[in-house]
Amino acid sequence: MSNMYSRIYRDFDKDSEGAKHCADRILKIRARLAPLRDRKCDATLLLATWNIRDFDSNKFGFGPRRAESFYYIAEMISCFDLVAVQEVNRDLRALERVVAILGREWDYIATDTTEGPGGNGERMAFVFNREKVFFRKIAGEIVLPDGQLIVAQKKVKTPKDQPVPVPAPALEEKKVQFARSPFLVAFQSGWFRFSLCTAHLYYGAASGPALDQRIAEIAGLVKFFADRQDAASKQEKDSHGAVENYIILGDFNVVSPEHKTMKALKSNGFVVPDAIDGAKVRKLGDHFYDQIAVRMKDSRFKVTGGGMIDIFEDVFTDADLPHYQDVLPKSDPEEGSTSKAKTPEAIYKKWRTWQMSDHHPLWIEIATDFSEDYLAKLAANGTIRPDMPT
Repeated sequence: MSNMYSRIYRDFDKDSEGAKHCADRILKIRARLAPLRDRKCDATLLLATWNIRDFDSNKFGFGPRRAESFYYIAEMISCFDLVAVQEVNRDLRALERVVAILGREWDYIATDTTEGPGGNGERMAFVFNREKVFFRKIAGEIVLPDGQLIVAQKKVKTPKDQPVPVPAPALEEKKVQFARSPFLVAFQSGWFRFSLCTAHLYYGAASGPALDQRIAEIAGLVKFFADRQDAASKQEKDSHGAVENYIILGDFNVVSPEHKTMKALKSNGFVVPDAIDGAKVRKLGDHFYDQIAVRMKDSRFKVTGGGMIDIFEDVFTDADLPHYQDVLPKSDPEEGSTSKAKTPEAIYKKWRTWQMSDHHPLWIEIATDFSEDYLAKLAANGTIRPDMPT
């Protein structure tokens, strides 16, 4: 089914020019992404991750999102079968609005918000097409056991009646859970069974103890799943004796392909598929925060493609500034920002990231039709055993 474009008429009410502009931009997105949409078939799964910036609280003062933005976001999501979304806010109306545009075959599963300043009031969610993806009724937030807690260094607060220490407050080590709890859901698409974990890991700062904590979170997450998978317990095997496959994806705040953050992600047997590894799908200046990594026990697993969508190629383009001039804030409203936008051009480029995002969707294509392999084994042996060579 196509997206529910009939809602445009209602959402724009008497704003015919707004409806025209929105429809024109959707057509441009559809034309550019037609090759990606044409890849959708019964034999593969198109899996993506997208951090949709502050979706949608307007706590930074740059919003709220315009009606057209929800259609553009939905149009891009509809190119895939399953999308992990980060930075969903406590109020789910924005996410529900996008799912309504996608149509009745689409659904979502979301976490509760993580409390505390590190949690930032965010949820994580999976948006998926039920005609391609089956929810295997298993979901949960990842909680580390005592022996695997993240070691973080925190400043010791000086008592009010004590002078400020010189040269700086002391640091003490604390063992903590993830700042934002990663979210695991078990899915199946075609013959391919897998557990999918989405994460929005700690950023903190670009150096020092905060960077160490970020690296520790990444390393802790991959070790948690590696240990679980390698244990190969009865709980980890299906009825045929096959061990669960793991995919982790989301905003890992990876600095670069050569950085320690990436080395942590690629530890304990996790692999970033070759199709999206390094800078292959990124333009000059794109960050490497968003990643997809896999740890497979199924030898039939195969990634057949991958890429990244440039979300501003057809909407909120640089040339569109005059169209939005009247709705832009007169000055940068973000409090405490160290990079205040001062010119109309800079304000527009910042504002549009709260209409769409400051991240681009990253995706891979996974083969899911193992029927010939199954039939070949059955024809040769008359039975299927988990230890049978592929």
